[in-house]
Amino acid sequence: MKFAFIIDPIANLNPVHDSTVAIMEAAQNLGHEVWITEVHQLSVIDGKAWAVLSQVQLTSVTLQNGKWVSVSQWYQVSPGELRSLEDMDAVWMRKDPPVTIRYLYATYILELIDPTKTVVINSPQGLREANEKMYTLQFYSVMPETVVSLDKKVIRQFVEEKQQAVLKPLGGKAGEGILFLEPGDRNFNSIIEVSTYHGQEPVMVQRFLPEAKNGDKRIILLDGKPIGAVNRVPTGQEFRGNMAVGGRVEKTQLTPREEHICEVVGPRLRKNGLYFVGIDVIGGYLTEVNVTSPTGIREIDLLDGTNLGIEVVEWLTQVCSK
Repeated sequence: MKFAFIIDPIANLNPVHDSTVAIMEAAQNLGHEVWITEVHQLSVIDGKAWAVLSQVQLTSVTLQNGKWVSVSQWYQVSPGELRSLEDMDAVWMRKDPPVTIRYLYATYILELIDPTKTVVINSPQGLREANEKMYTLQFYSVMPETVVSLDKKVIRQFVEEKQQAVLKPLGGKAGEGILFLEPGDRNFNSIIEVSTYHGQEPVMVQRFLPEAKNGDKRIILLDGKPIGAVNRVPTGQEFRGNMAVGGRVEKTQLTPREEHICEVVGPRLRKNGLYFVGIDVIGGYLTEVNVTSPTGIREIDLLDGTNLGIEVVEWLTQVCSK
């Protein structure tokens, strides 16, 4: 089969960390063709989605002394060629957030792919609907107390009630822009003004979960079901556990509460065509649903001795064969 991946520049990917590379490696190792393109290389021709596609050959990472290691030149890319995306069996939208206007336009182009010919993961419509902060509110029964507002008074009242809270930009990623709030902070007003662009953009504010010191659990769901998890623990003075800000990873298992959260979230994900998703859970509460390019595969494989990329690709080949 032929799989196309819409990615950021491949030279910017980290082969020992990025789930995109893990999935591409698995596809290649199972005998499938792997093609790549970027958002700016998408076009509409005769009412169909086209792209400048390049076939890529990958040298897989290896496990050495308890960590993943890659060679310096881990990929080779063929010259690009303009092809219909319907020539592919599946197209993965794996462009990293933020979800910009260009990203949204790309999802409109992907809507023109005939789903009877080519599977698109995740669904273009699902990607548009599922802002990774706001979409979480669909599952408020398993979330910590949360408000979304650009009104300083609303935010202050919430923080005074909860005493400690976390502010999240609605378009952020990898922990960027997340701030800890206390009502007595002399910079409180300035923090809200800067974060809301002086009352122009809403932000999400959640009750701070003290359990965050024990880790922020990333759970990978495939077709609405959990296939692996990793715990990300803050280090030093950092209260965020994101790997992008230095959080260390540790082996973990799902608790009954976390399994319940997956059961709550899974059916809605499938309904929205969001088949490969990473949810974040702290202290038994759902804090985020990541649908654009969730990561965590490499870390889970390292700690659990699994190969989630193979599991994902085998599932996809079954979907494409139907």
